[in-house]
Amino acid sequence: MKTTFLATVLCAASLAAAPAPPQNAFSPEQIKFGPVPPVLAPGAQLAVLEGDPMASSGDFTIRLKMPDGYRIPPHWHPKRENVTVVSGGFKVGMGDSFDAPKMTVMLAGSFAYLDPDMHHYGMAVGETVVQVHGAAPFQINYVNPNDDPSTKK
Repeated sequence: MKTTFLATVLCAASLAAAPAPPQNAFSPEQIKFGPVPPVLAPGAQLAVLEGDPMASSGDFTIRLKMPDGYRIPPHWHPKRENVTVVSGGFKVGMGDSFDAPKMTVMLAGSFAYLDPDMHHYGMAVGETVVQVHGAAPFQINYVNPNDDPSTKK
């Protein structure tokens, strides 16, 4: 009986000392949002779910939480962008200038993919969460360089 108890204690101790395996499943309350990188305007929050969006290769998945009216000016990406609206609504438009009347509303559950070099822009309708996945590196190229918040002081 003592051997079984000692074996149980030793086994528990070795499991506690072992490094935790990487997390590959998240409940909503486990997703930790933080500030967006400088290439996006302040006010939104970002969570990295998997991968490294800034790595030179590999896959990534991020979530962007935006307040009502948050805008992303016309831009393009060198790699394909896959977008799923998790909650709220996300207006999307195509082209080189922000034209709100020409935007299409994507409601929660909607999915879109944007091929490389496709010029587009977006705006949150209510508090909105979108999930973006694709191949790293994730890069935003603004059509009008003056729209790039990372160049402002």
